[in-house]
Amino acid sequence: MSLDHRLPSELEELRRTVEAFAHDVVAPKIGEFYEQHAFPYEIVHEMGRMGLFGLPFSEEYGGMGGDYLALGIALEELARVDSSVAITLEAGVSLGAMPLYHFGTEEQKRAWLPRMCTGEILGAFGLTEPDGGSDAGGTRTTAVRDGDEWVINGSKCFITNSGTDITGLVTVTAVTGRKDDGRPLISAIIVPSGTPGFTVAAPYSKVGWNASDTRELSFSDVRVPAANLLGDEGRGYAQFLRILDEGRIAIAALATGLAQGCVDESVKYAQQRHAFGRPIGANQAIQFKLADMEMRAHTSRLAWRDAASRLVHGEPFKKEAALAKLYSSESAVTNAREATQIHGGYGFMNEYPVARMWRDSKILEIGEGTSEVQRMLIARELGVTG
Repeated sequence: MSLDHRLPSELEELRRTVEAFAHDVVAPKIGEFYEQHAFPYEIVHEMGRMGLFGLPFSEEYGGMGGDYLALGIALEELARVDSSVAITLEAGVSLGAMPLYHFGTEEQKRAWLPRMCTGEILGAFGLTEPDGGSDAGGTRTTAVRDGDEWVINGSKCFITNSGTDITGLVTVTAVTGRKDDGRPLISAIIVPSGTPGFTVAAPYSKVGWNASDTRELSFSDVRVPAANLLGDEGRGYAQFLRILDEGRIAIAALATGLAQGCVDESVKYAQQRHAFGRPIGANQAIQFKLADMEMRAHTSRLAWRDAASRLVHGEPFKKEAALAKLYSSESAVTNAREATQIHGGYGFMNEYPVARMWRDSKILEIGEGTSEVQRMLIARELGVTG
């Protein structure tokens, strides 16, 4: 029996809809936002009206009733044109809303998810700390119970969607106690935007993703209700590991979109650009580059869709998510470099999309688990430890 990788009609319709939106709405405007390091509120609001922020959530909470495959398809099509817009959607859904959807109480879900599904507000995921990086288990932020409140102190860094005008909350990990062996009990706590003592720094000056919002956060005696605990006390780290496993599928889809966007732009340029009396695409050296770029994008797509399918069907997917994230992110970096080379000097000019793709690609090998971490996870899933 052969495998059929074609999308069902409803997902193909979604793909076409987002493809048209990316080319007709995002592409003409995003360059200006990118160069000004400005958040594209107008585009994000339109994405909310389209239901993209609610794609994988049930209709009960205002979602579209889809799944991670639907989300990945939307992310891939957006990232073929621009990654800042795509990462805003990815972080808003996978990191902002999904923790509430998986681990929130009914009251928490109904208080936050309907507005997150429509894009009225964005949520952020406060895990990484200045001295932590890949060692997310080394959390130093603390939360101490004081009656019916948590008192939070500490800081987080590199947090996407944390300081926009429509950011509604940040879910943060914090040490809430110690186990008998001295290891920290890490819990997750919802901190609404504007809570006294919760300070959002100015946006980072970044190499790429310049039209997305990324900031450092600090917490100084921040008090929130005890009911803002997300999930079980002491299970925050485990909860976020699950969120990261899923999020790697979304990042893989985004990386695939960037890799494919590099192919799209390079094929077009190779057909239009003439040198020595003929299109540069007539040169075998260019043809081989394009063939290899398409191979990477195509294989990346198969990898993330396989991981998403396993997730949707309730099958183990940790290894496949790591494989997809690792391969697609490294493919995106390679394709961006090759696209820049094909464009020559024009590839170094910010007016060309491949320059933006080149700047945006490297973070894909770092965010939501570095390439080194993915290799560790894959080896562990193969039974190789120590």
